[in-house]
Amino acid sequence: MHNLKVIKVLSFSILNLLLLTSCNKKFDRDDYSAYFGGEVTNPLNRYVLFLKDNKVIDTIPLDRNNRFFKKFDSLAPGLYTFKHEPEYQYVYFDKNDSLMVRMNSSDFDESVIFCGRGEEKNNYLMEMYLKNESDKDKMFAVFDYDVVKFNKYIDSSFAVRKKFYEAKKEKAKWNDEFDYYALSALYFPYYTKKEIYPVVHEFRTGEKITGKLPKDFYDYRKEIDYNNKQLTNFSPFVKYLTYMLNNRASEKISNENSSPSDKALELNIAKLNITDTLFESQEIKNTVLNNIAFAYLLEDQHIINNKKFLDRYNELSTDKSNQNEITKIGNSIQMLKEGNPLPSVELLTLNGETVDSKSLIKGKSVIFFWTENAESHFVAVHKKVMDLKKKYPNYNFIAINVDDNQAKWTNALDNYKFENVTELRVKNFEDLKEKWVITKIHRAIVTNADGTISNGFVNLFDVKFADNLK
Repeated sequence: MHNLKVIKVLSFSILNLLLLTSCNKKFDRDDYSAYFGGEVTNPLNRYVLFLKDNKVIDTIPLDRNNRFFKKFDSLAPGLYTFKHEPEYQYVYFDKNDSLMVRMNSSDFDESVIFCGRGEEKNNYLMEMYLKNESDKDKMFAVFDYDVVKFNKYIDSSFAVRKKFYEAKKEKAKWNDEFDYYALSALYFPYYTKKEIYPVVHEFRTGEKITGKLPKDFYDYRKEIDYNNKQLTNFSPFVKYLTYMLNNRASEKISNENSSPSDKALELNIAKLNITDTLFESQEIKNTVLNNIAFAYLLEDQHIINNKKFLDRYNELSTDKSNQNEITKIGNSIQMLKEGNPLPSVELLTLNGETVDSKSLIKGKSVIFFWTENAESHFVAVHKKVMDLKKKYPNYNFIAINVDDNQAKWTNALDNYKFENVTELRVKNFEDLKEKWVITKIHRAIVTNADGTISNGFVNLFDVKFADNLK
């Protein structure tokens, strides 16, 4: 054990030495080499992904000590992303930066620390991110305030953040290219609070305050360069954009007497239309249209409305690759409409036998899903279906585990005694996700006596769920 500790210390010291050596190295004017390394505590997989604009540049393996190291012969300065799935964070590289990062998958964001050439910039982004995240719990009560008190509170909080930004900038002496991201990390969370305010205020207090807002409340919108490609995939901007588009779309529609599905359709088509006029860059416009489409199609599965939405989306989007992906989701949803047969997928039994879903899902059935990563849901959903089985004995209740480990699945079930439930596990989750459009663990599917679909998109915990079984 002592020798193992010595090896780990030596290994980590060597990694630090490599980075330190690169920090002191003299680089030629045309040399854009850079270094990226680090350590992952409690790793969830054996690699770290390095990405630019959501596209993987490199897959960096972890060694036996859970460390990784990569020299890039040429790395353009800019904002990148590193991901230890499912978690991710940003990393900014200036020319010839040499960075090491420590992270713990059990407490990912709070554990990320950078050292090496470029550490001041990246630690600033992390600190600002954590400060903004810590605001979330505090803000609930603040959204109850009247607009004068609300503005006073967030302006005061912003002033503190701005002093923090100014102190870090003065110390690090970072360049204008990075300063754009530093300022965005400062301002966009502030703007987002203003976009959220009227919606959450009405939800919590019942007061519609939009008409009482000062005329200059949204003046900052005029100052934002929506066509700057640097912002397209930057999380603070994306979050702001989501709430801003929702607010502006809500102002343009009148749907007091519409059904929830029709309201969602009208709202999201309004978002598409606003996006069309707001963004001059077709590349950025396509990205935003794509984000709106994904969010809408994965939340609202009304068959007729989806077609109307997709028709408008296809009129505006010129990105054929993304368009094909969106269309694929739309087509999968269409396949799950009432009266259609449920598409076939491969499932596994408790003894490891592969079976076709069509051979097992016959007659009136309720199909539901669970994962060992959400134990409270796993227990609650099984208890729910056991109660339903007593009231509706003519239905089959089929549980499908979406994890990829047979032993963990069977062990989890051994700890409980769930009766009258057929337990299965998906063999290929990507296939299931594509054919059955599984994006939320609370999703359930109800089939008719002839095995066709009765309701392809329903929540077992919906208070009116039992209406689907009558």
